[in-house]
Amino acid sequence: MTNIKVIIPAYNEADSITHVINDIPKHVNEIIVVSNNSTDDTEINARNAGATVLKESNKGYGYACLKGMQHIANQNEKPNIVVFLDGDYSDYPEELTKITAPIINDNIDFVVGARVKQLREKGSMTIPQVFGNWLATFLMSLFFGAKFTDLGPFRAIKYNKLLALKMEDKTYGWTVEMQLKVLKQKLTYIEVPVNYRNRIGISKVSGTVKGAIFAGIKILGWIFKYSFKK
Repeated sequence: MTNIKVIIPAYNEADSITHVINDIPKHVNEIIVVSNNSTDDTEINARNAGATVLKESNKGYGYACLKGMQHIANQNEKPNIVVFLDGDYSDYPEELTKITAPIINDNIDFVVGARVKQLREKGSMTIPQVFGNWLATFLMSLFFGAKFTDLGPFRAIKYNKLLALKMEDKTYGWTVEMQLKVLKQKLTYIEVPVNYRNRIGISKVSGTVKGAIFAGIKILGWIFKYSFKK
């Protein structure tokens, strides 16, 4: 039987985290919520909903993801698949089955949930987000022949392949770093169209000018770094 663990980075997602956890399919072996210095009831609500709750005081999406991975590494029984999912309820957690199916059924290494336009709720992605995704994936196509169309946060990967990527980005560049390393290591990958809705609460990245700028710089930095790296 396939062992699946979910890592959910969360910063002040008290109003949404219970919805996210409750909608994750029951066959998932463990839901790991990493509270990224939350000051609200995110941790209490996540624990009450049945999740394993970790604390990461260093602010940053990558820091939280790495904390979740460290937790898994310390366990005796390792998962076959790790799924990454946001805690704001913009993704549809019940679509986890759709995200993991290509790995389970077709032995694909890595799957990205692509937030295609026809499945996105109006306003769920800001103009800077849409443009940033287009630019990043266009550059990956140009430099690496990639077929990615999105940097969607809802993604699944074989655990052993995740370890082989040696992830290191601590903040906004986590998603693009993963996709670039998948390309560099010639892993098999596929995109699966997913639904996407307006998040609960305000985005800590796209909802602020500072967040959008720093995310853009990080993403482009990783792409150009790998473009000139042998």
